[in-house]
Amino acid sequence: MSVFDELAGGLVVSCQPVLDDPDDPMRDPYVQARVAAAVVRGGAVAVRANGTADVRAIRAAVDVPVIGLHKQGVEGVFITPTAAHALDVAAAGAHIVAVDATDRPRPDGRSFADTVRAVRERSDALVLADVSTVEEGVAAVRAGADAVATTLSGYTPASPPTDGPDLTLVARLADLLAVPVIAEGRYRSAEQIGQAFAAGAHSVVMGNAITSPLWLTRRLVPATPAGARLT
Repeated sequence: MSVFDELAGGLVVSCQPVLDDPDDPMRDPYVQARVAAAVVRGGAVAVRANGTADVRAIRAAVDVPVIGLHKQGVEGVFITPTAAHALDVAAAGAHIVAVDATDRPRPDGRSFADTVRAVRERSDALVLADVSTVEEGVAAVRAGADAVATTLSGYTPASPPTDGPDLTLVARLADLLAVPVIAEGRYRSAEQIGQAFAAGAHSVVMGNAITSPLWLTRRLVPATPAGARLT
């Protein structure tokens, strides 16, 4: 039985501080572990976390699979960009390591397949390929990925940005691939979650819409008279 079997048909919650705000008060491993414990109590089947400190803290706080990653910067390949980052995340206790599997150049000059091999040879972790296109998803599976996620759709030059989730990409990948396809990226409602499963998603990841008070407040404040005066 694969760890991914535990995710089937369920909601994965991403517990991460806001990437582009270094002063986000949620940027603390203890805080993220408490958030993770709360979402698991609410029914989340797994937790996605960024950084070795948060992965360790969350792994100690919950009894569900942890998808770990390491974000380095905010441009180009920044989700677990090197094999070294992937191995650090696995060593921190992640059951699954999420890695950028786009065809963009990586800081270490290695390929996605090289990173997969490194994780295979030096850990027991599985590899989740974060992609933005159908072609990247197919290539990631050929390179050895255990599952594919639509995380990067709308965030690369190869995929146009959209306001909502990329359900078309979910459907196309689910139709083509024999591995689990995880829907991720701009999921903000129960209706969208249902649409993702209808499109063939193995599981769905939701993050800021559940776990980020900073992100949520920023979206809501503009609807207030006070917020409107600030814009």
